[in-house]
Amino acid sequence: METLFLDFFHNTGFFLCDYRNLIMIIVGMIFIYLGIAKDYEPLLLVPIGFGMLMGNIPVFKGLGLGIYETNSVLHYLYFGVTQGVYPPLIFLGIGAMTDFSTLLARPVLMLLGAAAQTGIFITFLGALALGFEPNEAASIGIIGGANGPTAIFLTAKLAPTLIGPIAVAAYSYMALVPVIQPPIMRLLTTRKERLIRMEEPREVTKRERILFPIIAFLLCCFLAPAALPLLGMLCFGNLLKEAVVTERLAVTARTAIIDSVTILLGVTVGASTQGDVFLTTKSVGIFFLGALSFCIATACGLLFAKFMNLFLKEKINPLLGAAGVSAVPDSARVVQIVGQREDPTNFLLMHAMAPNISGVIGSAIAAGVLWSFMS
Repeated sequence: METLFLDFFHNTGFFLCDYRNLIMIIVGMIFIYLGIAKDYEPLLLVPIGFGMLMGNIPVFKGLGLGIYETNSVLHYLYFGVTQGVYPPLIFLGIGAMTDFSTLLARPVLMLLGAAAQTGIFITFLGALALGFEPNEAASIGIIGGANGPTAIFLTAKLAPTLIGPIAVAAYSYMALVPVIQPPIMRLLTTRKERLIRMEEPREVTKRERILFPIIAFLLCCFLAPAALPLLGMLCFGNLLKEAVVTERLAVTARTAIIDSVTILLGVTVGASTQGDVFLTTKSVGIFFLGALSFCIATACGLLFAKFMNLFLKEKINPLLGAAGVSAVPDSARVVQIVGQREDPTNFLLMHAMAPNISGVIGSAIAAGVLWSFMS
């Protein structure tokens, strides 16, 4: 009887558990707490957090349970991450729910989204200096774009062994936008600048809204062909939305498709943080460089907005530069919140969406450029 009990106990997770599994389970619980209690990107953090719990239940190797076992269900679901299938589907949904009118009304704000991508390339050089391989450095740098799907897509192509830590870092910093960005915004702008009011944007015609995704797709993908899977789906989704006659497809893209893919991506990315694979010195370096990349990207957007004001007759509020990172729409909301702390009657959200959306496009182009060079 005692032997049977010992055999049973040796097959349980309590016996097989490693301290690294416990650490990641605690991290997963923190993610779930932040998502539910603090409302930090709950649609991302809750699936990722629960995925961490799933991925760190100790199991025997060879039973087909772990995400890194080729015959397991989780491994088959993880295929969409490792082969870059899920990110373009998420971009399809983003395109179908995005209104590019603010971008079309004042195209100059597009430059802020481009400026914020500077953080990607600065971090890329920093990662190289710290000894990371070029492919790994490129994947780490893209975290600065605050675009989780793009980070996963590029890492799947260049450094698949780092998908777990890079994806978790990218989504963590996206969720923490309301915490990370405001101090940088206040540090790099004066109160006078934060009080600047933006003029009402012009009305954009239906024809412009329909033509934009087609023209933007052609221009961007001729510039960076490697961005085709992401930008193609983004622009296609937006065309479905603006064409009206395809509204049924647009509704499916921005609801059923993006919700289903977000669940699968979040759970499998979380499950990939298996303690014995995830907790390495390289992962710590990735989190540090990812935070640095995100901060640099935010600062570059802010500083470039101040630089533009030197030449613009109609000044823009420099806070809009912080929305140049592609955490849609959280960065734009943070701009609105910080601006209204200075003046409750100053509404910046609509204007901030322009650099925010251009940041999505910019980060995808940056990923395409890095992929083409590294390949």
